[in-house]
Amino acid sequence: MTALEKHITTYFGKVEGDDLKNISSLFKRSVLKKGAYFMSAGKPADKLSFVQAGLLRVFAVTPDKEVTQWICTKNYFLTDLAGFIFDVPARWNIQALTDVVLYTISRDDYNRIGKLVPKWRELEKLFITRCFTTLEDRVFAHLSMTAEQRYSLFFEQHKELFNQVPLQYIASMLGMTPETFSRIRKKQLS
Repeated sequence: MTALEKHITTYFGKVEGDDLKNISSLFKRSVLKKGAYFMSAGKPADKLSFVQAGLLRVFAVTPDKEVTQWICTKNYFLTDLAGFIFDVPARWNIQALTDVVLYTISRDDYNRIGKLVPKWRELEKLFITRCFTTLEDRVFAHLSMTAEQRYSLFFEQHKELFNQVPLQYIASMLGMTPETFSRIRKKQLS
């Protein structure tokens, strides 16, 4: 089983045999160079990718700052979900922070899966639910945890990112100013 097939079964549920092969065959391998954009705000959000290797930043530009929504690492799926599902322009910019290896499916091919896989609607519902619960967890953390608690939790779960991406991106993603992030980091390291 390929890494892509393994993660299809993780995200979409129990997919086996021909169904798994039919789904995975629609994903095409590509390489995105560091600094290149996977998706840009205001443009079509017409693809969904599995990240095999590399790091990407999901962010928006506001009049006074950039806001990092997420740092996507290997073994995750990536898209502007609202844009992809509802066929509206992307709200987020998605840029490669390193060279990235992706397996990508177009929206048209994604929509064809229902004809190829009889239980697709059930599997897709599980996928969307996983995406939604991840978002719920992040919202809950922002509403219920202090900045120090958010820092500690993120550090526990993603320690490796602290040496791989600019720290201001992590600070933004955690809803902190770079100064607050730096103060908490210094306190945690001492």
